[in-house]
Formats: sequence, structure tokens, C-alpha cells
Amino acid sequence: MSARVLVVDDIKANVKLLEAKLKAEYYDVLTASNGEEALKIIQEEHPDIVLLDVMMPGMDGFDVCKAVRKDPKIAHIPIVLVTALDQPEDRVKGLNAGADDFLTKPVNDIALCARVKNLVRLKLMTDELMMRQSTSEEMGLVHKKDDEPVDLSGRILLIEDRELAARQISQTLAANNEVSVEADDQEALIKARNDDFDLIIVSLDLETSDGLRICSQLRTIEMTRGTPILVISDDGDMKRLLTALDLGVNDYVTRPLDHNELMARVKTLLKRKRYQDMLRENLQLSLELAITDGLTSLYNRRYMENHLSALVRRAKKQDKPLSILMMDIDHFKAVNDTHGHAVGDEVLIEFSGRLQRNVRGLDMACRYGGEEFIVVMPETDGAFAYMVAERLR
Repeated sequence: MSARVLVVDDIKANVKLLEAKLKAEYYDVLTASNGEEALKIIQEEHPDIVLLDVMMPGMDGFDVCKAVRKDPKIAHIPIVLVTALDQPEDRVKGLNAGADDFLTKPVNDIALCARVKNLVRLKLMTDELMMRQSTSEEMGLVHKKDDEPVDLSGRILLIEDRELAARQISQTLAANNEVSVEADDQEALIKARNDDFDLIIVSLDLETSDGLRICSQLRTIEMTRGTPILVISDDGDMKRLLTALDLGVNDYVTRPLDHNELMARVKTLLKRKRYQDMLRENLQLSLELAITDGLTSLYNRRYMENHLSALVRRAKKQDKPLSILMMDIDHFKAVNDTHGHAVGDEVLIEFSGRLQRNVRGLDMACRYGGEEFIVVMPETDGAFAYMVAERLR
């Protein structure tokens, strides 16, 4: 997976070292030596990920994070702080500033590549949704919304079979979230499949099952494929954490847990999920608007004509009847001329509502144009269609 990576550090040797490691993995590397230069490159070049030193003169890494997150055009770009600071309070400060993760100097090569690959994969998905959102806005299918307060509470499933650990984590998160705890792996998978969770937390140190296998199964289930996963592991178990990231896990924390860091990482994951959910909802809305009539909410003519071709082919192949009912509203022009087009629209809306209420779920009701309407009736013979037409009339 190729990507453009921006490396920011005021020490030239550190920049060269990271640049060499990333180019060996075939990444396209940009570099900056201070915060101001980094911010300018991010705004102009839109890299796929930023590896950002914290301790820099002038604008430090925390300030760059905050500036990036305030700009909606670049706010979704992942930022990894590369720092010698390894205390929990430093990580919490960085996460609250908008960083996605930390790498501690000297940087482990395997951890570097795994982190970059994981975050780039998430960004590519977000980029695709944003591009479709932009297209929908340009077509007038959805309207751009101003920034709104984001609800950062969520429904969390915690998979942990050690009672004390489960209770401590639940108590930490329960103030702002609804936490459901499951110790059995199979019950957890059933619950994850049937309930709409915003985040799943998996312990990699389960006593009765394999946490990595659970993560793998969560990524194969359609209902949980896009749900963020946070794993918890013993400190230093880097091999299993890297495997988890390869499986599609979004983030991790290590024991002994710092509860402020846990809350900050959960908050970051929930915020990212809310944003991606908003993009998906707008995409779904734009798809619906593309195939429906904006006034009446019936299917539009383009969709009807495309879908009708498939229905005709299927009816011929299966040797089953297909009926098409076409109707229009008599003297509709007189309504517009006498009462105005606003009243004419109300008539069309009311007519469409009655039409929808009086056809079957398998029938396709469409606005053909103006005051003309069509109902396509699969597996319906002429006699039954005539009866429906009389009822509608």
C-alpha cells in the first residue's frame, strides 16, 4: 500500500533516519524541519499521514495537532507523534490535542510500518467517503453542514473474562458510555452481531479464549466489519499487538492501564466513528435522492426505466406476468393556473401519498414526469392490475 508520509523533526538526522526507513517500504516521503513549515505542507499537499516530533522550537507538535484538527479540509489526516516523551500524561496531552497515536524514540521499525499501514488504510476509506460526499454536494443531493457538537458517548462492548479487570475498565468508561461486558467469546460475537455497538474493546490476554481470533472474527462479520476495535495487552507484547493491527484493529492500550489514556483513546475512536457514520449517512441519502423524485419521494423516471428493463427480462425468463399501470391527473394545469404552483405541488404530494398507500410492497410506484405516474406490478396479470387501477382511480 503506497502513501505520502510527511516526516517533521527539527533534528536533521532524525528526519533522514525515518525517511530512509519509509522509503525502504516504498512510501513517498515529504519532510519539514519545524511546525510552521509542517502546517503549510499539510494544507497544500494533504499527505496521507504525518509523523510529527513533539519537542520543536516555536510551534511544537501539540500546537500543530490542534491547528490541523481545527481545519475541516485537513482534520481527517492521521497524525502520529514521534517523541522521547513516554509518560502517560504526555500521551493523554497528545491524544487530547488530536494525535492518533504515539511512537517512542528510538522508533521500532516493525511498529513504525504497522502503524503507518493501519492509519493509511483508515484514511483511504475516509477519503473515498469524503470524495463521494463532495460529489453529492456539487450535485445538490446533500447540503454541507456547519460543524456541530459531536456526541462522544457511545455503546461499548467489552470482551474480558477476568472479573476484576472488567470491573475496573467498566467503571472508568461508564461515566460517559453504556458499557456491556461479556466474558464468553461466542456470546460476545453473538452480541456484537445483533447489537449496534459504537466500539468493541477486546482483551488480548483472555484466560479462556484467543483475543486475536476474536478480532479476526469481528472483521469477517458484516455487522462489525466497520466497528472500531480497541485491544488491551500486557506491556511489551509487541508481536501480538502488531498482529492485531494487521487484522484491522484500530488502536491499543497496554497494561498497566492509565485510565486517562484509555478514556482519551476511546474518545478519539468514537469521534472518528461519528464522522465516518455522518459521511456514510450522507452517501446513503445522496443515493436515495439520485433514484427518487425530490417532491413526491416516489422513484424517478431514470430509475424506473433502468429497473423496468431488468424486470421485463426476469418476467420473460421465468414466464411470469408483468403489468404496467400509467395514470395522470386530469385538469392539473387548471390547478396551477388558478391556485399557483405551490398548491399544485401539494396536490402532487397528496396524490403520491395515496398512491403509495394503495399499492403492494413489491410494486414500484414512480413519478414519470409532471402529473404523470407509473406503477410497475411484477407477477401480476391484467385482470388483477385492472382491479388495482380501478381502486386507485
